Amino acid sequence: EPRPAATIVIDDMGDRPLEGQRVADLTVPVVCAFLPHTPHAPRQARACHRAGKDVMLHLPMEALNGGELGPGGVTLDMTPERFRDVVEENLDAIPHVAAVNNHMGSLLTQHPGHMTWLMEILAEAGGLLFLDSRTSPDTVGKQMAREADLPALERDVFLDHYRDPEAIDRQLRLLLRQARRDGTAVGIGHPYPETLDVLEERLEELADAYGVELVGLEELYGRRNGR
Repeated sequence: EPRPAATIVIDDMGDRPLEGQRVADLTVPVVCAFLPHTPHAPRQARACHRAGKDVMLHLPMEALNGGELGPGGVTLDMTPERFRDVVEENLDAIPHVAAVNNHMGSLLTQHPGHMTWLMEILAEAGGLLFLDSRTSPDTVGKQMAREADLPALERDVFLDHYRDPEAIDRQLRLLLRQARRDGTAVGIGHPYPETLDVLEERLEELADAYGVELVGLEELYGRRNGR
């Protein structure tokens, strides 16, 4: 019987050179999720890939609060053709992309039509895995991915909603407990100094203490689906 497994995704990479290098240097297989068209994304994506870490496109999607998406964002008012062009440009901008998750997206992930467009693009790009960050309880992202016969996962725990080391440590323990209880769990964090401090100092020790193996996306998807 395999040990319980957890995957940790680090979102919002590509803007912070020092923190990005710290992520690449982590000795565990975290997933590196890059915002498109950010200045350090190509170099850092290659560094993460060389270090054996999965690389993901962190796709900006329209949110209910109308927050600024930055370059490469997709919105409800786009035509199917424009939507496709933007997503494909984003995929091309990040070397070694193996998966996609949503940045923001509390509005767009609720819309089956737009999420179906996305899954069609991911299928044509080689059947890329979709990780639903679950920024809305009404998201249909994972459902649309499954209907497109794509591998799909969803986030279980946010690690650093509060940028406090003690709070991050508690969330990390929550993730590991959930993995031990359910067999697998997915956590999402960010390249904040506080988060990286906790991961560098505590992650391997805590994973061993809880009997949880840290794995990449494909391995976790396989275990979650009995493959």
